[in-house]
Amino acid sequence: MEWSAGVDAMSDETMTIFSPHLAARLDALAARYPVRRSALVPMLLYAQDEIGYVSQAVIAEVAERIGITELEVRNVASYYSMLHFKPVGRYKVQVCTSISCALRGADELYERFQKELGIGAEDVTTDGIFSLEKVECIGECAWAPAIQVNYDFHEELSPAHVPGILASYRGKSGVGEKTPHA
Repeated sequence: MEWSAGVDAMSDETMTIFSPHLAARLDALAARYPVRRSALVPMLLYAQDEIGYVSQAVIAEVAERIGITELEVRNVASYYSMLHFKPVGRYKVQVCTSISCALRGADELYERFQKELGIGAEDVTTDGIFSLEKVECIGECAWAPAIQVNYDFHEELSPAHVPGILASYRGKSGVGEKTPHA
């Protein structure tokens, strides 16, 4: 990963992996909290949005920015399923498998996503557009089964909805329609 000089509060000579805009945003965020550590989770989310995942470089820089150890950052980050330690697709498809969704067809929904994307659990499509994972409760129990794609929720789904959902995100990414996998 290439490092670029950034605007940050760590020091004038410090290099940052973040864009100048994000570096300034992280510093402002940390300054808002009486205890800088309280900014940890939002900082990791913003960093992941820019970098693509929580890399070792992200962990090191966030730890330095808020004055805690890298181990403390990793321990907190590993608790949250929305934080990823390896690259994921531009669109992270998360299929809820909690009891409400499971009883209403989450497994069949997940299998259809696997078939359409041609990937398995925790995989990324070869074009880097999609990644797929099972997650526990996304808070859409009344509208089960449900999925979350990045920050968008899709509820009351059936396997027949999968091709349309994928096509809409492919359209947003500028990638054309793909032939479903057999």
